[in-house]
Amino acid sequence: MSVEIKAGEDRYDIVVDGKPAGFLETRTRPDAILFLHTEISDDFAGQGLAGKLVTAALDDVRSQGRSVLPYCPYVRSFIAKHREYEDLVPADKRAEFEL
Repeated sequence: MSVEIKAGEDRYDIVVDGKPAGFLETRTRPDAILFLHTEISDDFAGQGLAGKLVTAALDDVRSQGRSVLPYCPYVRSFIAKHREYEDLVPADKRAEFEL
C-alpha cells in the first residue's frame, strides 16, 4: 500500500494507491493554523490513516515554525495522546483545548 500526503490550500489530503482516502481541513491565520475537520472515507476506515494524516500535517506545521489551534476533536485527542505535539498549541490556548 502506498500512502501519500499532499499539502494543499486549506487542507491536507491522504491518497492510498492513487485513490483519495481522506482529508484534514485547515484555515491559515496570521498567528496559527486552525485544524478544523478530519475525515477518512469509509472505504479506508480502520487502517490508521487518520493518525498518519494528522502526524504528517503536524510535522509540516512544525517545519514551518507555526502554531496549531486544534478545533477538530480528532486532532485534539491525537495531541492529547501524543504529547510531543503539545508544544505546537500556544501555551495560553492549551486550557481552551483541554491540553
